[in-house]
Order: sequence, then C-alpha cells, then structure tokens
Amino acid sequence: MELTVRDVPESDRYEVRDGDRVLGLAAYRRDGDRVVFTHTEVDPGAEGSGVGGTLARGALDDVRARGLRAVPRCSFIRGWIERHPDYADLVAS
Repeated sequence: MELTVRDVPESDRYEVRDGDRVLGLAAYRRDGDRVVFTHTEVDPGAEGSGVGGTLARGALDDVRARGLRAVPRCSFIRGWIERHPDYADLVAS
C-alpha cells in the first residue's frame, strides 16, 4: 500500500487513499483558526494496518503546517493525540 492523506475541503474531511481508493476519512468543521474533528472511519478491510494512524498524522501535520489548532471531538483523533504527546500542542479547547 502507498498511502496518501489529503484535505478535501469541499467535503469537510481529510481522506487517506491507496491510489484512487479511499480507505478512511476524518470529518471536520472549521471554526475560525480551529479544525474541529468530529468523526473518523477506516474501511473495515484496512483496520489494523496503520491506515487510521496515517490518516491522523497526515491530518494533524496539515493542521500544524497551516498554523491552525485542532479540537479533537472525535474519540479516535483524541486517543491518537493522547498516544502521541508531540501533537498535544495543537489541541485547542
């Protein structure tokens, strides 16, 4: 698998893809300089292969690169940040 993560602002989500196939998404809404993550899902056939982690890291790296803050309302993104404290500085209340 060659995974890529990209923002799809017209759909309010980040997608993780293997070529043309969408394997997961992290839905969000923008609130000023904050990206509120509301839901994450990964294709059941891709679970356990690191797709979710790649998605979380890619989305949060993009948030950081844009100088924004993250609000992890989604339990997956919140849990991922808790396991990767080097991303805790992105969290806004």
